[in-house]
Amino acid sequence: MKKEIAEKLFASWDETIIWSCLQGIMGEIHINEREDAAMAILGDFAFYAGVPDEKLIRFKPESCKQDFIIMVPQSDAWAQLIENYYGKNARKVSRYAIKKEPDVFDTEKLERAVADLPAGYELKFLKEAEYRLCRENGWANDLVSQYSDYETYKKLGLGVVILKEGELVAGASSYSRYDKGIEIEIDTREDYRRKGLAYVCGAKLILECLKNDLYPSWDAQNKWSVALAEKLGYHFSHEYVAYEIRGY
Repeated sequence: MKKEIAEKLFASWDETIIWSCLQGIMGEIHINEREDAAMAILGDFAFYAGVPDEKLIRFKPESCKQDFIIMVPQSDAWAQLIENYYGKNARKVSRYAIKKEPDVFDTEKLERAVADLPAGYELKFLKEAEYRLCRENGWANDLVSQYSDYETYKKLGLGVVILKEGELVAGASSYSRYDKGIEIEIDTREDYRRKGLAYVCGAKLILECLKNDLYPSWDAQNKWSVALAEKLGYHFSHEYVAYEIRGY
């Protein structure tokens, strides 16, 4: 019954992190006492649907250990509630939704991108040794942060990394997993940015998703991410409001 309530409240939201929660694969769903509002929370993201409820935006699940969260409101009323409650701790930001189009990718173009990886770099699948490298490098932690250990990542995750002389310099991985696909996370070490490495990683991960009949969903934090997505074959959908909350 609870699942049916949540599915109804989130029905209009085309967001894979919500799907992961509803499907019980990753994340959690929390419904208020009146059963007219719900929160879907996974990693750094929390989505709020239904009738705005202050108790729900104040509620922090025991599984959530961090003091930072990105809250995504379903409506202006939810947004106003978040601003009123969190005040200066709520930073209003724009994020960019990317269309979900399964047949849009030019696989030959993506294969050429992978083949054009410059000499001196090594492209590898994200396996146990690479999982540990991601854990050990703060900038790369989000590539695997939602998987408690490598066995969990091996079961649910999919990713690739680029090494330079044995050092991790870029990667693309599944931030989260739902039944028919993944949500892509791409990161590059700061001193290796603007070298095309994110493009290569993204191309390889998309190709692997297609081979495994998984959809590689993309949500952009900024316009640079939108540009990279479009270069890989995606199309921009719309801009939306989110709140970065400190002291959650």
